[in-house]
Amino acid sequence: MSKITKESLENIAKQPKKEENNWIKVGMSSCGIAAGADEVFKVLTEEVKKRNIPVAVKKCGCVGMCSVEPLVEVNVDGMPQVTYGRVNGEVAIQIIEEHIHNHRLVNDHIYDIQVKK
Repeated sequence: MSKITKESLENIAKQPKKEENNWIKVGMSSCGIAAGADEVFKVLTEEVKKRNIPVAVKKCGCVGMCSVEPLVEVNVDGMPQVTYGRVNGEVAIQIIEEHIHNHRLVNDHIYDIQVKK
């Protein structure tokens, strides 16, 4: 076992963490919560944990599309960043299975796509 130094800790801190690059954000503003974002967040959190997927599930504020809440933003390596709308528990599981696991978009719920450069 090697000695931990300040330099080795700094090198570890600089390395990108897989979970930081791969995330799911659930819009938890008042309109999102009223539309069911709490349930969606719970389903996503449980599924990610159950399947041991290295993706952070986070809460965020208003995305500005109140009419299509609950909104879920997904960013994973190898895929465009996608905002899904009108997400419920069933669609949340589709997002995990299709977008995260199979790298296929859930077309019926896409409201925005940002292609990474």
